[in-house]
Amino acid sequence: MKVFNNTTKKIFLASWVSLNQAQTSDAHVNRLHHLSSPLKGDILQPLRQWMDGIQISDRQLAHRLCKLIPAQCPFERDVKLFSKTLFHIPPMCKLNPLYEELVGLRFRALCYLADECGEDVTQYC
Repeated sequence: MKVFNNTTKKIFLASWVSLNQAQTSDAHVNRLHHLSSPLKGDILQPLRQWMDGIQISDRQLAHRLCKLIPAQCPFERDVKLFSKTLFHIPPMCKLNPLYEELVGLRFRALCYLADECGEDVTQYC
C-alpha cells in the first residue's frame, strides 16, 4: 500500500482506503475522514455528562449509591446440574451503555465515605 505525501490525515486514510494519486486532494481526504469518524449524535451523552457531574456530599446518598450499584455483575452465573457445569452465563454489565458512569459514581461514593466520613467501606466490596 502506498502512502502519498506524509501528512497524518493521508497516512490514516491510506491505511484504510486504497487511493491513487489523482484522488488524494485535500477535499477528498477531508470528506473521507469525516465519513470515517464516529457518530456525532450520541443520545446518551447528556445523561453520561449528568452522571459524571454528580458530586457526592451527603452520607446517606453515598450509602444508597453503594447499596444500589453492585460491585460485581449480578447476572454472571454458572448453570449446574448434578454438580456438573452445563454452561456459563458471562457478565453482561458491559453491554449497559452507562456501565462506566455507574462504576465511576459508585467509586466516588466509596471514596467520599472513606475519605470524608472516615468509614470502613469493606462492607460494600
